[in-house]
Amino acid sequence: MSIVEKLKPIFLEYPGTGGERYKHSFNYRKIWQMVILLTSAVTLIPLIIITSIDYNVTQRSIESEITLRARRTASNTKRAISFFLSERKAALDFIVHDNGFQALTDTDRLSAILKNLQNGFGGFVDIGVVNDQGIQIAYSGTYNLGGKDYSDQAWFNKVLERGVYISEVFLGFRNKPHLVIAVRSRVEKGAFYVLRATIDTDRFNEILSNLELNGKGDVFLINRNRVIQTPSRRHGDVLSAVDIPVPEYSDRTRVKEYQNRNMEQYVVGYAYIPDTNFILMLVKEKAALMKSWYATRSNLIGFLLISITVIIGVIVFVTTYLVNQMFISDRKRANAMHRIEYDNKLATVGRLAAGVAHEINNPLAIINEKAGLIKDIFVYREKYSADDKLMGLVDSVISSVARCGTITKRLLNFARHMDESFQTVDVETVIREVLGFLGKEAEYRSIDISVEVPDSFPQVECDRGKLQQVLLNIVNNAFFAIGTEGKLSIHVKQRDEKYLTVTISDTGCGIPAKELELIFEPFFTKKSGQGGTGLGLSITYQLVKEAGGCIKVKSEEGVGTSFIVNLPFKPKKRKEAKTCESF
Repeated sequence: MSIVEKLKPIFLEYPGTGGERYKHSFNYRKIWQMVILLTSAVTLIPLIIITSIDYNVTQRSIESEITLRARRTASNTKRAISFFLSERKAALDFIVHDNGFQALTDTDRLSAILKNLQNGFGGFVDIGVVNDQGIQIAYSGTYNLGGKDYSDQAWFNKVLERGVYISEVFLGFRNKPHLVIAVRSRVEKGAFYVLRATIDTDRFNEILSNLELNGKGDVFLINRNRVIQTPSRRHGDVLSAVDIPVPEYSDRTRVKEYQNRNMEQYVVGYAYIPDTNFILMLVKEKAALMKSWYATRSNLIGFLLISITVIIGVIVFVTTYLVNQMFISDRKRANAMHRIEYDNKLATVGRLAAGVAHEINNPLAIINEKAGLIKDIFVYREKYSADDKLMGLVDSVISSVARCGTITKRLLNFARHMDESFQTVDVETVIREVLGFLGKEAEYRSIDISVEVPDSFPQVECDRGKLQQVLLNIVNNAFFAIGTEGKLSIHVKQRDEKYLTVTISDTGCGIPAKELELIFEPFFTKKSGQGGTGLGLSITYQLVKEAGGCIKVKSEEGVGTSFIVNLPFKPKKRKEAKTCESF
């Protein structure tokens, strides 16, 4: 049996226990299914659980690392921006405390201070002194803003209220984004003034633009009305509204996930800049951040699927092989038991036939002797010998006795060959003996039988009883297939110098194509309701195989069936026997 045949679940072609074709000792289909199910469950469930745990732990670890990096980057950027603003606010505080009101209102002094600020810090555009009435009384810069009234502007009121003010980014008179830092200082008799400086956002923006961010990252500032304060790479222009909602206030750096209307997920790290309306926004695409994890995940899932496929394949193959072996062993055991039972029945029939033949032969001998004596008496007496009718009756009795003798002799021959023994036999004689038992049935069914054996056909060395049994089983099946009014032909030819071929053809109903592969299976029968056991052709197949031959069948529904039996002229050892494919 080839590997493919061993791994093919042959038991699936048969129903469970109690099936018509083969009565299993066990329901092998159910055993096969249960073993595969339980083994797969025991093997795969732990694998899937471990993989799921590893999957979730790894994903959470990567997400936690992404969150940690976003929080760290946002926190460091927040400190850099806070330091930038605090440094410039501290510079203005120092100028206020280092210079009196009169010195700051001196244009030359104020211009010198602006130049020092530009050289020391950079980013300062202009500087001015605003009195408590909101009038800019001193100014140094590129624009002519001396005498400008700021009393009605919000920043002026806020600096009066808070003492220091850092504005949002706005266009203003210059029509260019900038921000303002203003510091209040008191003078004599409760009066005060405000030192106001304009900061160019170019230097401010460098802090954010120089950050190297992965995950298609973007970092920018917004105010509490979602207006972008610094250039953004992907979320809008300066002073336009961002599509990300303003996160809730926190004095610490936070990270949250956000999903936009296009179902794109973002990791957002944010921080409120102290003493300002600025909110730092660090935005990264989660898909880009998780790209390496997605690749790893695909490999992990692919490995899991391949592992599951291989495991299930091995389980199915191994289980199929083992259950097949159980099934084949069970079939062999059952076949052997029924073969023994069948052989015992044949032996019993043989012994019974021998007993009957001996018992019948004794009275037949007496009848034959007395009938001969009567005929002799009638011959010597003229009045009896001249009576043709009387002499005809005596001859009929003698003829019937001879016929009965022939029948008992056949029974004795059949019984004598029940025991296994090899001898040289004439094939035609054996065929005629088998047909002799079925002659009356053929006559009753109106079946025309023809036998063709070439003249001087070589004799065969075989087990005469088994050859009779093979022919008898095939002819019986042919009679059943024909029913009534048909033809049965037996043709014998020499295939080659080592093999002969016996072809038994009938004009019966034929065998469906789907059943041709099953007719030699044990207990497969179409005569289950008419006394058929389904063992005849199975035993025939085994007998031919044991003799070193091969049996094939060709059939067409509605036309007829032919059994081709190839037998060796001399017994073959099993290793020398040909396979059916070689004929």
